[in-house]
Amino acid sequence: MQLEGSCHCGAVSFSLTSAHPYPYQRCYCSICRKTQGGGGYAINLGGDAASLKVRGRKHIAIYHARLKEEGDKRAHSSTAERHFCSVCGSGLWLFSPQWPELIHPFASAIDTPLPVPPEHTHLMLGSKAPWVEVQAQPRDKRFDVYPEESIAQWHERLGLSR
Repeated sequence: MQLEGSCHCGAVSFSLTSAHPYPYQRCYCSICRKTQGGGGYAINLGGDAASLKVRGRKHIAIYHARLKEEGDKRAHSSTAERHFCSVCGSGLWLFSPQWPELIHPFASAIDTPLPVPPEHTHLMLGSKAPWVEVQAQPRDKRFDVYPEESIAQWHERLGLSR
């Protein structure tokens, strides 16, 4: 599926192809919550990095989240790159050098109508804010940490790969 996305102010727009366009993951970690907002969670999609086309690239800034593992005295920078518009602050996509063939656009930045997922995966619930009420349906999966099932595996399990 071809996805078109943009920031709020229009300084940045982008497109890419996605075999995994269902916005089913709701991440409640503090990084997603603080950088993406929106109900206390962020939703990432899976896209083909080689297909990414960007207009307004000069307006993109990159944030490397600060990570502090339990028991560590010092925080370190994540290798994952959170791309956002430097004009309006809209989150656009995440890129990790660990999976260089993938781009994870934030569903909130996608302008193309996305398909409605038949179930959701609520992840990183162990770090959700106390004020967040999880709106889970009976078929939804819940995880205190990141689940082992990848975005591609979820789409394959439900027969939704394109």
